[in-house]
Amino acid sequence: MPHEFDDAIAHRDLGGGRYAARVHDGWDIRGNANGGYLAALVGHAMRAASGRRDPVAIALTFLAPAGPGEVEILTTVVKRGRTYATVAAEMHGGGREILRALGTFGEAPESPESAWLSAVPPQLEDFEVSPRRAPGSEGFPMPLMERVVVRIHPEDVGFVKREPTGTALVRGWFAFRDGREVDTMSLLLACDVFPPTVFNLPGASGWVPTIQLTTYVRGVPAPGPLRCTFRSHAVQGGTFEEDGEVWDSRGVLVAQSRQLALSPNRSASS
Repeated sequence: MPHEFDDAIAHRDLGGGRYAARVHDGWDIRGNANGGYLAALVGHAMRAASGRRDPVAIALTFLAPAGPGEVEILTTVVKRGRTYATVAAEMHGGGREILRALGTFGEAPESPESAWLSAVPPQLEDFEVSPRRAPGSEGFPMPLMERVVVRIHPEDVGFVKREPTGTALVRGWFAFRDGREVDTMSLLLACDVFPPTVFNLPGASGWVPTIQLTTYVRGVPAPGPLRCTFRSHAVQGGTFEEDGEVWDSRGVLVAQSRQLALSPNRSASS
């Protein structure tokens, strides 16, 4: 029986680089489809067009919010090399263009070895005893949290109690609620399901629309939940950046991400 995530990113090949897909209900926050979910949805079609196994790097620019409904994904293979294939894509739905993407596809290493690495996995309580991010815990609807399990470091949940820590940092676990194992495609989702780091800064809460999201897949994750760290360094000019690191059950760095988003106060007034 297919898992929910696989159903939610499924597509139908229409030929000529065109794919029919659907933005599924329940993968949203406040009625807007999650950016990581849209990355996986468009990335799944782009991977099919590339003929390669894994996303290696994918960058999305979001042009409009997406609600549930049918979409069409238009892909163009820019280059098909011996190691990597580069694919451009557009996603259209509801009479407008939702996003544009450019991705590199190939084969992510199964057991990546680090020649140099300064980052370290976050120190977390065991997955089973870590506190879970519950649907609606931030004070607004989060159907996405019915599909995934996000368990946040106890030191990083101050914003839930309206007591932000003052540090733009969120660490925690990620897994699928229905038991689906993680793979390279699900890394695209994992990089955008945690609460925004700026929620832990005073006066920052509300909708945080992503402007641009880039994800690097550094390796094929081993089975088991993922450990994640997200941090920001600058809130400036109405936007902030958020950098992510995703580690598998072996303690191997399997994904990195960076996104630029509107700060909550700016988005509330937009």
